[in-house]
Amino acid sequence: MRPSPLLKRTPLSLALCTLFAGTAQAADFKIGIELPRLDVAEYHRPYVAAWIEREDRTVAANLAVWYQLKRANAPAAAQMPAAGGAAPAGAAEGGTKWLPDMRQWWRRTGREMTMPADGISSATRAAGVHELNFSSGKAPFPDLAPGQYKLMVEAAREEGGRELLEIPFTWPAAKAAQLKAQGSRELGALSLDIKP
Repeated sequence: MRPSPLLKRTPLSLALCTLFAGTAQAADFKIGIELPRLDVAEYHRPYVAAWIEREDRTVAANLAVWYQLKRANAPAAAQMPAAGGAAPAGAAEGGTKWLPDMRQWWRRTGREMTMPADGISSATRAAGVHELNFSSGKAPFPDLAPGQYKLMVEAAREEGGRELLEIPFTWPAAKAAQLKAQGSRELGALSLDIKP
């Protein structure tokens, strides 16, 4: 007896359905963070933190922390704290001393983190627009439970100010969304593109 054509196609159909179902669940999450070019006498690159907050203001994920890393070519003497305990810029702590200046991020999650954090922390960035791309379920972007969230971005700059921006969003996204917020001093345009 000859097998039915329907039975021959079933394993392939099931394999394709499984492949496409897995693809459909993954979502792209793209953030654009603009650091404005400031005309000031002494410019220091800002420290920046980006994270996702739940409705109850708990942290769902840390996405990025940009801060002054330890200088690789600094002489050992420059890495040691000076008398009185104050360490020079680029000292052994690698700039972590100033992370609490990003007050909201620090209170919510920063003080519990160990720096450097693999896949999250990196060096400060120059003025311009910087893009961060994430896929749901891949570190550092977790599988979020359905609900309401906020993308939070905070910047603090030595001899400058501090600014916090937020963009509310719904997860999972039913359709593609392009959301924006505008900073006024330490941050420029903040964008969030979600593709289901």
